[in-house]
Amino acid sequence: MIRVNVVVEGQTEAAFVGNVLAREFWNKDINLTPVLVGRPGHKGGTVSYDRVSHDVVMLLKQERKPYCTTMVDLYGLGPGFPGSPPPGQLSNQERVRQIEAAFKRDICERVPELRPDLRFIPYLQLHEYEGLLFSDPTAFAMGINQGHLAREFQRIRDGFATPEDINDSPATAPSKRVIAVYPGYRKVIEGTQAAAKVGVAAMRTQCPHFREWLEALERVKEL
Repeated sequence: MIRVNVVVEGQTEAAFVGNVLAREFWNKDINLTPVLVGRPGHKGGTVSYDRVSHDVVMLLKQERKPYCTTMVDLYGLGPGFPGSPPPGQLSNQERVRQIEAAFKRDICERVPELRPDLRFIPYLQLHEYEGLLFSDPTAFAMGINQGHLAREFQRIRDGFATPEDINDSPATAPSKRVIAVYPGYRKVIEGTQAAAKVGVAAMRTQCPHFREWLEALERVKEL
């Protein structure tokens, strides 16, 4: 079984990786293990580059065989991430790939002896975890026991080329759109329930950057 540590920014992402995504990969002999960013007692909060990169390096050092990846939202990304272009200069997909490439280069320069060129797979979620749930608006609504919101979720989804493009302002980020029509939304519990209902297959089909990440994880090999 190949182990992949997944540095996540919050409890919602940890629950998604541990309870939904890990099941998809278990049959591929890949064990995805979520690791909440930050040292014990200081988990969660603003995801600065210093915190994320520190955890990536620490995990690479602990053991020499497991892989390491990340699941951090582009929306509200903390300070210090290398390769961050000025707003508006690149498309969403180009922007996130540029930051990921710079992230990989930095880790490879810091600890080349740990083989991050092979073992580290950076991933930034476009724009926010809830964007994935819009891959199937009806299943999303049913997953949070709010079936009457299916039409509203579909209307939101139809306004963008992909669920990953649902944008990143404080009022219109995916989770903010959900809360606007369902103020009682509970990110960790209902977000995970909705993800299980939507299914990874739908997310893979609808979200190109997420699909690229899954494909990269599927290519890992025993070291």
